[in-house]
Amino acid sequence: MKWFLALAPLAAAAPALQPIELGDVPPAGQVTIRGVSYGGTGCPQGTLSSYISNDRTIVTIIYDAYIASIGPGIAITESRKNCQLSVDIQYPGGFQYSILSADYRGYASLQKGVSGTLKSNYYFSGMQEQSSTEYNFVGPLTGDYLKSDKADSTSIVWSPCGADGNLNINSQVRLSSTDSKATGLLTTDSTDLKFSQVVYVQWQKCTK
Repeated sequence: MKWFLALAPLAAAAPALQPIELGDVPPAGQVTIRGVSYGGTGCPQGTLSSYISNDRTIVTIIYDAYIASIGPGIAITESRKNCQLSVDIQYPGGFQYSILSADYRGYASLQKGVSGTLKSNYYFSGMQEQSSTEYNFVGPLTGDYLKSDKADSTSIVWSPCGADGNLNINSQVRLSSTDSKATGLLTTDSTDLKFSQVVYVQWQKCTK
């Protein structure tokens, strides 16, 4: 799966908790990624590689084991895989951001009777609010896929005010079948996380 995520001003974004005045965005270059930690059945330790660009604005993650499969002779535990990512983000005090968007790329091979689901939950460390996106696949289906999402409820999911906030992304791929003889495969290949002031995110100044 190839996953693109950007943080930036968005003129047509959902309404913020308060009006956003022109210029209420962090100065260029002051939003950076300091690191990524991970874990899960789809990304056990040692099976994920991350690459951070020199300007600390782009993270590319390569998975080696993020594959869900189903069919005769395949253990039921293989039908669902998940990966928990925690992205350590640094941004200026006095700001917070919302609105997340992502592109998902992967491969699906599902026989008739097999269905698959790709789901992601987004939340910030220390915050209770969450936002989620979900895509469904129905067999027969074979080939690469590209899914672009924009979570419906991100306008209420804001990063912490006046502090750095870890962005947490809990994703999963799972398969189910109504035919015990049918087989299915749903893979994720890589994830691109981009944090820059280009598109997809609205910022607002924190209030006391």
